[in-house]
Order: sequence, then C-alpha cells, then structure tokens
Amino acid sequence: MIESNVLLVMLLFFFMAMLFVLSQRLKISYPILLVVGGLLISLIPGAPRISLDPNIIFLVFLPPLLFEAAWYTSWDNFRKWRRSIFIMGFGLVFVTSLAVAYFSVAIIPSFTLAFGFLLGGIISPPDAVAATSVLKGVSIPKRGVTILEGESLVNDAASLTVFRFALGAIVSGTFVLQEAATDFLILAVMGVIVGLVIGHILYIFLRYVAKSSSITTPITLIAPYIMYIVAEHFEWSGVLAVVSGGLFLSYRAKDYMNHHTRIQTKEVWATVGFLLNGFVFILIGLELPIIVSGLEDYSIEESIYYALLISVIVIVLRVLMVYLSAFVPRMLSKRIRQREVSPGWKLPLVVGWAGMRGVVSLASALAIPLTLDNGAAFPHRNIILFITFIVILTTLVFQGLTLPLLIRWVNLEDVDQEIPEKVQIETIRLALAKQAIAHLDNRYSEEMKKYETIARVKEQYQRSIRATEDALDDESKILLSGVRALYKQVALDLIQVRRQGLEAFRKDKEFDSEVIRQMEHHLDLEESRLIQG
Repeated sequence: MIESNVLLVMLLFFFMAMLFVLSQRLKISYPILLVVGGLLISLIPGAPRISLDPNIIFLVFLPPLLFEAAWYTSWDNFRKWRRSIFIMGFGLVFVTSLAVAYFSVAIIPSFTLAFGFLLGGIISPPDAVAATSVLKGVSIPKRGVTILEGESLVNDAASLTVFRFALGAIVSGTFVLQEAATDFLILAVMGVIVGLVIGHILYIFLRYVAKSSSITTPITLIAPYIMYIVAEHFEWSGVLAVVSGGLFLSYRAKDYMNHHTRIQTKEVWATVGFLLNGFVFILIGLELPIIVSGLEDYSIEESIYYALLISVIVIVLRVLMVYLSAFVPRMLSKRIRQREVSPGWKLPLVVGWAGMRGVVSLASALAIPLTLDNGAAFPHRNIILFITFIVILTTLVFQGLTLPLLIRWVNLEDVDQEIPEKVQIETIRLALAKQAIAHLDNRYSEEMKKYETIARVKEQYQRSIRATEDALDDESKILLSGVRALYKQVALDLIQVRRQGLEAFRKDKEFDSEVIRQMEHHLDLEESRLIQG
C-alpha cells in the first residue's frame, strides 16, 4: 500500500515536470496547465482517486509556501506600498467574505451566514504564485508586483482568520462579535510574537553557533514548521508566525549566509516551492470529480450555477475594490496625493484582474472536517468544496489566460517613473568597479608592478568600467547591446566546449570524480551569471 502511494506521488511529480516544460513551450502559466492536466487525468477511466487527510493540508503545504513568499519579499517595497497592501490584504478579504456570505445565503437553499462566511473566507484570498507566474512573461510596473506579492502575505492571515471563526461558529453553534474581535487581536499579535521569537532564536543559532554552512539550508526548511506548529499549539495564528518569522530571517540573512549558502538555499527553495505548489495545483484538477460525486443534495447544474455566480461576484468586487482603494484615500488625504503618483486607470485594472485563487483556497476547503464534534456529517461540505474548485478554475484559467492580453491591450506603463532596473544594475556595477580599482591602487600597487597577473586584474576592471559607461551613454546603448549579446553567445559557447572537455576527462577517469564535480559546479555558476546578467 505504501509503495503504491509513493509511486503514485512520484508519477504525479514527473507529470508536473512534463507539464511545466510544456507550459514554457506554449508560454502559458504552469499553474493553469497543471490544473487542466490534473482534471484530464481524473477523467481517465480507472485513474486512481487521490484523497488527502484534511488535517494535514495546512501543516504540510501552508507553512513552507508562506515562508518562501515572506523570504523573497522586499521589505523596502513592502513598506513603501503598505497602505495599498493592507487595504487589499485585510479590507478586500473582509468585504469579499461579507459579500459572498450574504449572496450565498440568498441563492443556496438552507445556507446560513456561518456557512456563507466559511465559504467567503475560503475563496477571498488571491494566490500570489498564480499571479506572478502569469506575469513572468509580461512587463508590469514594480508597484503592481509589490502590491500583489505583499497582499498575498496579509490576505492569507485575514482569510484564514475568517475561516477559523466561521468554522468555530458552525461547530459550536454560537458566535459573538466582540469575543471574535478580541480573539482575532490576541491570535494575530501573539502569532507575530511567536514568529519573531523563534526567528531570533534561529538567527542566534545560525550566526553564532552553527559554523557549518551546510546546516543553514536545512534550518530554513524546518523553520516554518516550527513557527507554525508552536503558534497553532497555543491556538494563535500560525500563518502570521510564519510570515513574521520569515520576514525577519530574510532581512537578517546577510549576517549568517555566505555565497555558498545563498546559492544553495535559493536552489533548494525553488525546488521545494515548485513541488508543493505544483502538487496542490494538480490536486485541484484531480479532486474535482471526487467532489462532484459527493454532491448528493444538489444537482450538478445547480452547483455550477451557484459557483459561476459567486465567481462573477468575486471578480467584479475585486476590480471595484482595487479602484476604491487606489483613489478614495487620495481624495481624502492631501498628503497621499503629494507622496504618491496617481496610478491611473490601467494599473488598478491589471491588479484587480490578477486576483486568481489557488493554493490557500484549496488548502482551506480541503481542511473542512468531514464530521462535526457529535459525529454527524459536516453540512454543505461538498457544495462548499465544489464552489471553491469552480472559483479557482474560473479565476485561474480564465483570468490567467486573459491577463497577458489585458496588459498588452491597455499598453500598461510605469507611472512612478522609477529608474529602470537595467540602468540601476549598470550604475551599481560602475560604482563597484571604481571602488575595486581604488582598492587595488591603494593596497596592491607594488604587486601590480611586479606581477603581470595582478596587473591584469586592474585591466579587467578598467575594461568593465569603459563598457558600463558606454552602457549608460544613450548613443552607445544600441551598439553595446549588440556587442554584449555577441559576448554572451561566445561565452556560453565556450562554456559548452569546456563542458565537453570536462566530460572527456570524466570518461578517461584520470582525475578524481569529486574534482570533476567541483569544476562542473563552477561552470554552472558561470553559465548562470551569464544567463541572468
């Protein structure tokens, strides 16, 4: 039994890799293909049915995904656009939950407000992974990307709080607003404190105790689980614990990470994030037929009708709320008008349309218990799951496929007039190269006169300075762009030649295999720098 389950998971991972490659060829966001692929697999006669224990959904998937998002969040950009992020992260979640709650009660028979808020808490948070993967192939202003990524950190906590209190009201049968507000404040503040305390403990350990760089990456992998489990044990917010702890450890990473651990950690987390996200997205498609078969009290036509109506409500409400959050504060505050450039009508439309649902919504829906405390079946569980799946499919596939088209149609421009990223890179490169030459002249002047090899180091930096100054010269940009493209092509070609030579040495077995692997790693780093440069 265990062997067959493990084999099934491995086959799904292999299928995910195939769909990811296909998505790159077709230039379609990989979450879209994974959802559709999972749905197609589930329709194959005799295909195995996958059902996960709801109790492990949050524990296995949520902590590392939240930690990864927090780790790669720019704190400076987050702080700069915090007003929009918090309005979207908290305000939009509560407004969406409220609207979905009352609307679902109005259209779904025997649905109560508690079930409506449960559904609203599940489908209110957009998924940053889906949005950013769709946006990789298009150009969008930094403000939009920051708001989408920052919003995902905040709205997860807000939506899961709504979900938690609604679920508690259904199970216990009582709900007191004042108690709920107090409990929310306590669990939010204590969740943040738990995350920061554990983050500080791990920081001290990594910086002052653990001298081996090989332990740093494993610590970052177990950190989100420690933060989440400790906070949830005391019935505080595990989500906010992971987010706050992840932000702190990321901010202080320069104190305990060297170049090796940074490269290693980035590669490991890229793999872990892809596997977890991919598995959840493919699970969306795999689970849908199982949910459909469980719709005992509702016909499939009724269920689709409810789900599509709620999907429309969710999409339209988000677009309206994005515009309100962008312009109403500007109308009420002169200071905001002076500090922030007006976003115009294009960026709010794109940010509003990028509200695709995904991992957190699925995890929340599957985490609904199968039974109540008295052993009775959880009411309306399957219709809630079905609506959640349809909302995810509708927003992810429909909005995901049309978002790049929308960006090109509105001809989105950066209204903030920030310095282009390439110009920033060239400017920093120029300043660092000049600092390096000054250091060579001050400390190694005699060595450069005595040894030609050392003098060539200075020549290399001088050539880099001349090339960078040309890059910042408008008249030379086009010519230099062509030269750099040729240089990259030649350098990559030479790397392949050296790889072939290295492979010949590997086959001759004249040199130690460990040395060959080290040389191969150096070539990997060199190729990576060329491709990303």
